[in-house]
Amino acid sequence: MKIESPAALRQLYALPQERAVRKEIRSLDRHCRSFIALSPFVILATSDAGHHVDASPRGGEPGFVKVTAEGDLLIPDAPGNNRLDSFENIVATGQVGLLFLIPGFDETLRVNGAATLSLDPQDIAACTTERRAPRLVVRVAVSAAYLHCAKAFMRSKLWSPSALVDRSALPSAGQMISDQTGIVVAPETREEMARRYAPDL
Repeated sequence: MKIESPAALRQLYALPQERAVRKEIRSLDRHCRSFIALSPFVILATSDAGHHVDASPRGGEPGFVKVTAEGDLLIPDAPGNNRLDSFENIVATGQVGLLFLIPGFDETLRVNGAATLSLDPQDIAACTTERRAPRLVVRVAVSAAYLHCAKAFMRSKLWSPSALVDRSALPSAGQMISDQTGIVVAPETREEMARRYAPDL
């Protein structure tokens, strides 16, 4: 048995409270802008034309995602694995969902909007740091934004030191990928990995 209609789904849940509905706003207010300025991490969700979805982590110094005077978002590209899943999805559908996190905050900020891959020199300049200039910038015209409640983070105790899992609980990422793909790579310590990644951080 499975749920096959919104009506069947709603039978399981009460209607949302007024605040849960009304908290969604159509543009970034001062609170959203302050949240983004403090955030060093955002999850970028996209979908291609066939509804194959993807979620990609993006990180940088707090405020690495910029807010323009018009209220658009600028997300700079950074060196990665060159799969370009998110970028190809943006080309296909032009839509993104974003989830901004601040370390230590149990609340998150959700933002949805229409996205383009921008090569505009002003967008590039706005996201250029002493370390690098991005190849391109994801420009997002915001259509919805709202603060998401703290329950998920409180349940998971994500920021609690007591919830930290020792890295030795799993093999290194390199070892796991080798096991999954059969591609053999030389063993690498976490310190060696950090040195290898350093030029791209």
